Amino acid sequence: MPLPAHSLRRRWLPLAALTLAACAGGRGAAFRHTVAGPAVPWTHTRFDTTAGGFTFAVVSDLNGGERPGVFAQAVRQLRLLRPELVMSVGDLIDGPTTVDSTLQREWNDFDARAREIGAPFFRVGGNHDLTGTALRAVWQQRYGPTWYAFVYKQVLFLVLDTEDLPPERARVLFEARTAAIRASDAGRANTDTMLYYRLPERVTGGIGAEQSAYMVRALQEHADVRWTFLFFHKPVWRNAGDAGFAAIEAALANRPYSVFSGHLHALERTQRRGRDYFTLGTTGGSQDARNPMAFDHLTLVRMTGDGPSVAHLRLDGILGADGKRP
Repeated sequence: MPLPAHSLRRRWLPLAALTLAACAGGRGAAFRHTVAGPAVPWTHTRFDTTAGGFTFAVVSDLNGGERPGVFAQAVRQLRLLRPELVMSVGDLIDGPTTVDSTLQREWNDFDARAREIGAPFFRVGGNHDLTGTALRAVWQQRYGPTWYAFVYKQVLFLVLDTEDLPPERARVLFEARTAAIRASDAGRANTDTMLYYRLPERVTGGIGAEQSAYMVRALQEHADVRWTFLFFHKPVWRNAGDAGFAAIEAALANRPYSVFSGHLHALERTQRRGRDYFTLGTTGGSQDARNPMAFDHLTLVRMTGDGPSVAHLRLDGILGADGKRP
């Protein structure tokens, strides 16, 4: 039943009659309203305005059999979401080659696509990007270091290279991987019995001593940050014998942090040392139809005063203003 006009006049005042006391925070406040009296139709006004709060996104594997059009869609969706920066977890190009011109063309193509995002994009190297001398040389010529660190709004970001193996071991891995790819392309059966599939570094990679020392030093020099994020390709923590990553974890022991990796093409959250270790799905890479956690997604991280809030957004659920996938 509609309220009588005199009742409405008692509950609502004309805008011109509002006093500063009736406006939350007074003139110039972020939130102001026209409701007079103590009864208000909202729950509270403790807005999340944490100083230094920000949102960033993470994209996962494009390659290992990139499916056309998926990453292009993710780029358009990132433009809708407008994160302040975009991280990755590697396998950005196909790369199983030693031909410099082919690698340059693949990186030119990827960089053109990444520029369409708008926000800064931070590259992380995977096995498709860094396995083998030729791939590493092209990366270093174009982008510099394969591992690095930076701070944004008092949050430390560590980017690791899980293809950081001793030269001889890296050569064995590269040659075994090349042989397996050629056998698969030729239609050979039982390729999973080949040497490449028996090498533990195929799944876990490795962290060299120099890189490990760099990361430990970065942690020591930034002891006052409010959170630390690690980004790398292979889930190296699964290799209990990797001394390089063990030293990094020891240096992380007394601080809050989160880990993001890729490579396995299926989403999984692992609790390790009381922290979140995420293995992400894909943003265009190949998928195993039998695995319900193998799907294309973006990961959105909102950094708050209480730590990060992590949401995985399936690409088939991010719609534009017209209700369609952009």
